[in-house]
Amino acid sequence: MRKNRLREKIRKGEPTVSTRLLSIWPGIVEIVGYTGIFDYVEFLGEYAPWDLHDLENFARAVELFDMSSMIKIDQNNRAFIAQRALGAGIQNVLFTDVRTPEDALECVRIVRAETPDTRGLNGAASRRNTGYFLESGKPSYVEAMNDVVIAIMIEKKEAVENLDEILSIEGIDMVQFGPNDYSMSIGHPGERSHPKVKEAELKTIAMALEKGIRPRVEFGVNYTPEDVKKYMDLGVKDFNLPNEGRIIYEWLKEHGSEIRELIRP
Repeated sequence: MRKNRLREKIRKGEPTVSTRLLSIWPGIVEIVGYTGIFDYVEFLGEYAPWDLHDLENFARAVELFDMSSMIKIDQNNRAFIAQRALGAGIQNVLFTDVRTPEDALECVRIVRAETPDTRGLNGAASRRNTGYFLESGKPSYVEAMNDVVIAIMIEKKEAVENLDEILSIEGIDMVQFGPNDYSMSIGHPGERSHPKVKEAELKTIAMALEKGIRPRVEFGVNYTPEDVKKYMDLGVKDFNLPNEGRIIYEWLKEHGSEIRELIRP
């Protein structure tokens, strides 16, 4: 089984930096890898179209570099998607729309191997991550499933209300606060900077650190070094850059507007 760079960094208490991709094209993964900067790359499977062959090729591209991989998955059918993504070679999972401790426990069990000790729901399938049959069901497979970094989105009003119980579930490694969903769930859609949204974000970060869980922060295109330092002062070590779709949109909008203004009759 291949080493999990993200798990190794967390185990050592080291900071991490990642970026997210809407594109499943392996070439984009390679471009990210050639920078030599990122510890892992996350595929936004919740938003983009893909098939099972795509997941394998995404994982193969990641393996060309000293990086790990993550997939963000939908709330519906999450057991199938998570287990097939892990089987394809993607090493870590970000679960969305967790609302209750029961949801969080289900996410953990989906990932962990089905043994008396780990009490998971992930069987000994002969898939790409095990060499198809070479390590299927062996101790190395159980260890690899234990090394999967399980991240969850805290993005619903109900999740923040149940935050202490959710973050007390053993096996959760990382959380990310989702201001878009949260603002919508409290009746302030689109108000990412609403005081109640910022309050919930700070509560999530503080409680995660108290529970020994890593809070991850995602930045927009126009972030500043001061923004990073602000979160570092709170104790955050894990940061995520925006997806390429957002970057392309912002760049094209800015520079296209400049040229359009210059050529205006």
